[in-house]
Amino acid sequence: MADPIIKVIIAKPGLDGHDRGAKVVARALVEAGMEVVYLGLRQTPEAIVHAAVEEDVDVIGLSILSGAHMTHFRKVKELMDKEGLGDRLLTGGGIIPTKDQAKLAEAGIGRLFGPGDDLQTIIDYIRDWHRSHPR
Repeated sequence: MADPIIKVIIAKPGLDGHDRGAKVVARALVEAGMEVVYLGLRQTPEAIVHAAVEEDVDVIGLSILSGAHMTHFRKVKELMDKEGLGDRLLTGGGIIPTKDQAKLAEAGIGRLFGPGDDLQTIIDYIRDWHRSHPR
């Protein structure tokens, strides 16, 4: 039996205007057999979580290069928990210092990736998480 298709939302919260990396990751996930909804630039945490509920996704991936990662990840996680999505993976990437990655992990955020991280590593991480968190 084949693994179920993993549904992922990729979004750029806040005013960050650079989305090349998010599009590269989204394309890699699609090529790996995942269903991906790319919400695009300038999304609010509320819009991201609303879309996650509507699409019944397994994973939310945020791409943040603006330095507002602590605020955006925490707000999205809070809204996910409020909307009953606490069992889903919140992950992402961008320019996120190691010390902040550790703080976000303590807050329940999944692994975070940076520029230059291998796309296969991201794919494998999402697949492994999905297998170990059936719903």
